[in-house]
Amino acid sequence: MKWLDLPAIGTAQGTIQLPGSKSISNRILLLSALANGTTHVHDLLTSDDTAHMLGALKTLGIPISQTDSNDYLIEGQNGQLPVHKADLFLGNAGTAFRPLVAVLALMNGDYRLSGVPRMHERPIADLVNALRQLNADITYLENEDFPPLHIKSINVQTKDTLDLTIKGDLSSQFLTSLLMALPLTGKTSTINVTGILISRPYIELTLAQMKLFGVQVECHDWKQFIIPGNQSYQSPGKIVVEGDASSASYFLAAGAIGGGPIRVQGVGRNSFQGDIRFTEALEQMGSHITWGDNWIESRAPDTKRTRPGKHLKAIDLDCNHIPDAAMTLAIAALFADGTTTLRNIASWRVKETDRLSAMAIELRKLGAEVEEGFDFLRINPPLTSITPDAAIDTYDDHRMAMCFSLASFGAPIRINNPNCVSKTFPNYFEIFKQITLI
Repeated sequence: MKWLDLPAIGTAQGTIQLPGSKSISNRILLLSALANGTTHVHDLLTSDDTAHMLGALKTLGIPISQTDSNDYLIEGQNGQLPVHKADLFLGNAGTAFRPLVAVLALMNGDYRLSGVPRMHERPIADLVNALRQLNADITYLENEDFPPLHIKSINVQTKDTLDLTIKGDLSSQFLTSLLMALPLTGKTSTINVTGILISRPYIELTLAQMKLFGVQVECHDWKQFIIPGNQSYQSPGKIVVEGDASSASYFLAAGAIGGGPIRVQGVGRNSFQGDIRFTEALEQMGSHITWGDNWIESRAPDTKRTRPGKHLKAIDLDCNHIPDAAMTLAIAALFADGTTTLRNIASWRVKETDRLSAMAIELRKLGAEVEEGFDFLRINPPLTSITPDAAIDTYDDHRMAMCFSLASFGAPIRINNPNCVSKTFPNYFEIFKQITLI
């Protein structure tokens, strides 16, 4: 499908079941493969990103069987990978590419990792430089500091302890990758983080999943992480993947913009996912949020409205803790009274596309006045109403497509390349249609 035309939407109401979390799904798949024992994973996300991780693990010799539509049995190999030579294509799946680089760098093998052209534009030098401190043999096959990569057998330092440094200010996935891989050495490892660690909730999520598999990590003020030696991953037996909090943001925003109530099921007050704090931003904008153990509900500030307008409040927010969900706030700003500023979002520039630039360009098509800084976005909504019939380019970025669907609460719009949502939420537009009324 080249494009999808969305009509002007009046209201939104209903209940939806969230797909599994992408961040949890790919972490669980890799840890299950490295663990001792068989793990039964339930409610795994079905998406391009998880398909790339599953495909890579099968290529590397991990026995995986599908027991239901979203359920899998993974036979862990106790810290080893049976296949020692492989070429892996990982699309644009950062949650698969980066952790696999770290794990494969510690194996005795010969591996080549590549992806789509955009993946080859996403920097990976911080992770490679950290792994080279352990004597990892990693070569850039095209451009320095970027994939594709060639990884050869490592000669791990003979010292009883490992000490390395990594930058924390570009992507939390680099630190996550090291944390998950280093227990494979059996040595006590210390990771020192330089710069300000961004997206800290994603590191909290990583530590929680590692603990689930029996590996403890000492965290010192988010600047130093110590992994005690002689630990190994042990299968917890059964895992249920909770719903994706980033995906929840689109529907919770729909409730705030379109009246509501909208309830998302599969994630709740006890979630480890940082993007549930998106609800705090919606509350600052005036939305009413209620919680359960396994659900969140959102409705507009004035539930008597029959059509949405500029009934939300503008906010000025540091978004370091919700980098993905913050994109949804940029669209909610179109329905806010005043200027909304989203700060500390430089990490947007190294995602599936340069999201800062892309968001600014597409918001202007809708009549918004936008100031784009290196690490911030300042948005003034259209003076009267959203420009109708704008054709929104999505840059092959799933979150651009899902975010801008919310603009249809103000005017009919066209979403180009809507199929890009298959990266994390293949049936997003079908679900979106179910909770909206013209």
